[in-house]
Amino acid sequence: MPYIFLDESGQFNHGGNENYFVVGAFTVNNPKRTSKLFRSWHRSRFPLKLKYRSEIKFSNTISNELRIKTLGFICGLGVHIHFAYLRKDNIPDEYRYKNDIRSGHLYTHIIKEVISMFLPSTSREFRVFCDKRHLYNMRQDEFVKILKDSITSFTPKNSIIQIEMVDSTHDANIQIADWISGALAYYLEKKDLGEEFYSILKKNFLGEGKELFKDHWENKYNKKSA
Repeated sequence: MPYIFLDESGQFNHGGNENYFVVGAFTVNNPKRTSKLFRSWHRSRFPLKLKYRSEIKFSNTISNELRIKTLGFICGLGVHIHFAYLRKDNIPDEYRYKNDIRSGHLYTHIIKEVISMFLPSTSREFRVFCDKRHLYNMRQDEFVKILKDSITSFTPKNSIIQIEMVDSTHDANIQIADWISGALAYYLEKKDLGEEFYSILKKNFLGEGKELFKDHWENKYNKKSA
């Protein structure tokens, strides 16, 4: 039975210095095991000021040595990774409104694309967990229905399909997904040690990362010019 956990790195708007929005996801067969082991690593390896926090994030102020060791530990848990990303400059018109981004619809599309990378599935249970976030201009039940509808035809008839938003402070597997997406963002943004972070994770990839809306504006311009 596949359990899929995912989290993102970056923002859709142009605040900050990021050029990319990244969603990292992984699947495991025994999420209780990965959760227990990751929390144990957190308690035993992180500095005192972070040791008893309910959540540790890739962006926490820690040494790069500890980041490298933690990514290696995560890979040793047997996680299998997919990821998707987009350049914020490539967000299409359909997800823009005046000077704003229709972030709820865009986020739903990205999550649907990431989930599709784990399909088809022969399992009769397919469970997806993502970090709880506000879906601008979209209800959570709409989000769940869109994702379930995108999965149904790629799983056996009458399969149990679960889509759930969970609080990352209470779910260590979502925290693992945060570490994966954070490390991949470092790589895409060409930050220090990004290449090393990527090389650690790469051996656990199920496939290449998927760039969404690649060359969108160039293709749109070419169609108009044709």
